[in-house]
This record gives sequence, C-alpha cells and structure tokens, in this order.
Amino acid sequence: MAYRVHILETDEAFHVEDGESVLQAAERSAVTLPHECTFGGCGTCRIKLESGAVAYDEFPMALTPEEAAEGYALACQARPLGDLCISVASSRQSFPEPRRLPATIQRLERYCDDVIHLTLALPEPGLDYVPGQYMNVVLPDGETRSFSMASAPAGNLVDFHVRRIPGGRYTDLWLGQAQAGAGVEIEAPLGVFSYHEEDWRPLIMMATGTGIAPIKAILESLLDNEDCPPVTLYWGMRTEADLYLRDVIEGWAGRLYEFNFVPVLSRAGADWQGRRGHVQQAVMEDHEDLSEHAIYLCGAPEMIQQAKRLLAARGASLDHMYADSFTFQHALAAAG
Repeated sequence: MAYRVHILETDEAFHVEDGESVLQAAERSAVTLPHECTFGGCGTCRIKLESGAVAYDEFPMALTPEEAAEGYALACQARPLGDLCISVASSRQSFPEPRRLPATIQRLERYCDDVIHLTLALPEPGLDYVPGQYMNVVLPDGETRSFSMASAPAGNLVDFHVRRIPGGRYTDLWLGQAQAGAGVEIEAPLGVFSYHEEDWRPLIMMATGTGIAPIKAILESLLDNEDCPPVTLYWGMRTEADLYLRDVIEGWAGRLYEFNFVPVLSRAGADWQGRRGHVQQAVMEDHEDLSEHAIYLCGAPEMIQQAKRLLAARGASLDHMYADSFTFQHALAAAG
C-alpha cells in the first residue's frame, strides 16, 4: 500500500511504495530531501513528523530515542505506517548548488602530530558556501575524501583541518607527498550543518578533534557581528599539545559576544590547570538548565550520541540542536 508524504515548507508531495524508505521514495519522485550517508549514521536527513508515524527495520545510529519520542525521524531509514506530513529543519537555510572545480594546494603544514593544515586556492571568485559545510576531494581513481571548510568564505582561499591517519592512502600517502602548487579536483559545497541565525539563542558549541573545523568557520562568520548571541565553545582534545587552535580561539575574545572558551582534555598531564574529562560532561557541570540555548555538536559520533541524551535531560530543545557526526558522516560520504 502506498502512503502520501506532504512536505510542510515546500508543499511538495510524493507517495512511498511498500518496501521504500521516505528518502528512496522522494528521490524516485524527484523531490529533494537533504541527505548524505543513506545508512542512518550522519543524521543529515532528519525530519520532523508533524503528523503520522514511521517504523525502522533497525533503529538508526544517528537518532536517539528522545528525538524519536519528540517526533523526529531519519528519512533514509524511516518507513511510513500511514500518510505523513513532515517538516525539514535544514530547509530554513538556502545552500548553494554543489559543483566540481579545480583547486591548487596553496599551503601544507602541520598543526600538531596528527592534524594537517591544508589551504586550497580556488579559481576566482572563489567558492560560494555556507560556513559549516564540507567538500569532497576527488582522487585520481574517482574515490573521494571529505573535509569541512575551516574558514569563513573570504576570497579564493579555503582552509581545512585534515586528521592524519597512519598508513591512510590519502592523508598519509598522497597528501604526505603532495607539495604546494599541486592540483586537485574538489566537489563542493556539501552538507547542511550551518548556523541558524533565526534562533537567536545563547550558543553552546561542542567539538571534539578536527570537528572544530566547521565550528571555526561558523564562529569566524560571526566575528564583530552586532547580532551575535552569547557564545560558549567547548573543545575536547586528548592532551594540551593537541589544542592546535588555542591561540586563535582565545583571540576571539572581544570579537564574539560574551565569548567563553572551555578546552577540555581527556588525557591531561599533571600540569594542566583546565577542565578534564569530556566536553559533554563539562557542559553538564556548567549548565543546570539548557532550555534557552541553541546547541551545535560536531565531532566523534559517540560524543554526539551521548551529548544528545544528556543535554535533552537538562531541557535542551531538540528543535535547536544541530549535529555533524564528523568522523562517521564523512567516512560514509566518501564510501558512497
């Protein structure tokens, strides 16, 4: 039996046949829904069920029971149990169309032992993208590797933070031998992780590892902005030496409204005077009530899954919680 799906924001409608997911039916009907991994691992295809219900063959990794209870679903895995009316949160933001274009390596340098700072020069006038989005680097054999833009749009230079994988075919072999001036092909911009200006709530930004890259791009776009709400940034790393952007971030004081930077180390040395443990624990220690905040999560999928549950228990609004499951999402995007 076919069920009708109506998208609230666009007034589009399509039918889902037996055995299809909402996303599969949308694609068959030439209706665009944001998505990336298609395996339920990234959360990009999150929708809100305004009416109706869905079921899953297997409950998806990027959705928490708390989100499901609030009416959220992942279109790539959800199978309707009747007619649906849905809304798509990312439809509030307009994203440029992705395209393939040539780029040139402008700079390669090490930030720390396992993070490479890569700067690409793009053809003038540069790349139109929304801070928080990412690109695919297209390898000679057609495979791709995905990296978030780590700088706000400005001219034709774009920064990236590349986590080095020992023995990795791209980060250790190809990129390890690359030099400034080498050409690459990219596909960009991709993804829907972005700042939601319409919320105008105090911001809590939580990042682990190179998940700081899209957060950096978003916060750079808010520097010296009179409409910037209060910002607290929690960045989780293992050791003090891993805080490769510490000086840059501390330099944002006075340029972001009521900016508070909280580095959190999971393997801190005896001399570390700051916070220890994990970012989600630090946020819980600092905030008894999160009902008035907008929260951005970027980094390890384990952190994001745990953080969603903990923050919801402190009243955080799932309508104002945005996540980029950095490692898992981008690995799946590349595999796809």
